[in-house]
Amino acid sequence: MSYVDGYIIAVPLANKEAYRTLAMEAAGLFKEYGALRVVENWGDDVPDGKVTDFKGAVKAEAGEVVVFSWVEWPSKQVRDAGQARMMSDTRMSAMEMPFDGQRMIYGGFENLLDA
Repeated sequence: MSYVDGYIIAVPLANKEAYRTLAMEAAGLFKEYGALRVVENWGDDVPDGKVTDFKGAVKAEAGEVVVFSWVEWPSKQVRDAGQARMMSDTRMSAMEMPFDGQRMIYGGFENLLDA
């Protein structure tokens, strides 16, 4: 069964194209290191919650859009090896993030259901 890394970030609306460029470059590296699929989703209908919500989770500010992304790997082992190689890749460290990376939420997930 595959393994998924999920990410939620707040990106300034003015940086949408810069983010798309970064995402395309990063997707190439993820796939080079074993990822099966990289999906980037630009927030379109992200409501304010009564207790918590996506915007609050990443402390989105006025003029920022929530981006929800995931990377699918064939296994956790391939993901662990791929991420380690990516973090030491100078191409990755040279990429400029058009968002505040300190507010990014991420995690690895085992599949529970894939219907």
